[in-house]
Amino acid sequence: MKIAFKLLTQAALLILPITLVLAQQPTTQERVVALKASLAASQAILRSYEWVETTVVSVKGEEKSRQLNRCYHGADGKVQKIPLTTPPPQKQKRGLRGRIAEAKKEELTDYMKEAVALVKSYMPPEPVLIQKAKDAGKVALSPQPDQRVRLTFADYFKAGDSLALDVDLANNRPLTAKVSSYLDSQKEPLTLDVRFGALDNNATYAASVVLNAKGKNLKVVVENSGYRKSGN
Repeated sequence: MKIAFKLLTQAALLILPITLVLAQQPTTQERVVALKASLAASQAILRSYEWVETTVVSVKGEEKSRQLNRCYHGADGKVQKIPLTTPPPQKQKRGLRGRIAEAKKEELTDYMKEAVALVKSYMPPEPVLIQKAKDAGKVALSPQPDQRVRLTFADYFKAGDSLALDVDLANNRPLTAKVSSYLDSQKEPLTLDVRFGALDNNATYAASVVLNAKGKNLKVVVENSGYRKSGN
C-alpha cells in the first residue's frame, strides 16, 4: 500500500510540471492578438522603406513576362510602383489564326493580371481580416516542429479559402504561409506559398510568393528584395 502511494505521489510530481506548462501556454486568442501586433508593427516600420519587386509569370514552364518595380509607400499609405523594366514589343500574327491566338492571349493576360492582383489580397496578411476570421470562430491552432505554431484562418478573404501562417513561438513573427484560394470559381483552385524575411529591426515582409494555378498551367513568382530607407 505504501509502495503504491509512493508511486502515485511520484507520478503526480512528474505530471504537475507538465500540467503547469500546458496551463501557461497562450490561448488561440492570445496567439492571434500577438500575431496581429507583430504584423501591424512590421507594416508601420516598412512604410519608411523602399524595395524592388520582381514579378515573373510563366505558362507551361515558359517565362512570359518579367517585371521589376521600385516600390514605396505614398502619403496615403498605399504602395506606389515605378516600373524599372520596359516590356518587349509583341509580334502579331496575321489572319484567322492570328486573331484566335490574340484572343487566347488576351484571355490569359487578363487571368494573369487577376492572379497577380490576388497575391496582393493575401500579402501582407491584414490584421483586420485575421480578426474577422477569429471573431467568426474560423481559426485553428496546431503546434509545429522547431518551436513553431500554425494558425489557420478559414474564409479569410473569400468564402472557401484559407490562410495558414507558421509563427515563431519566441517572437510571434510569421515565417511561412500557405494560401488555398481561387479566382472566379472554386473549380479552378490556386495556391500561394510564402516565405517571410526580416530586416535588422525585425520587421517582417513577404520575401517570396509563389502562386500556382495548375488548371491554367500558370505560375507567378513575386520576390521582394533590396529594402532600404526611403530617400537613402
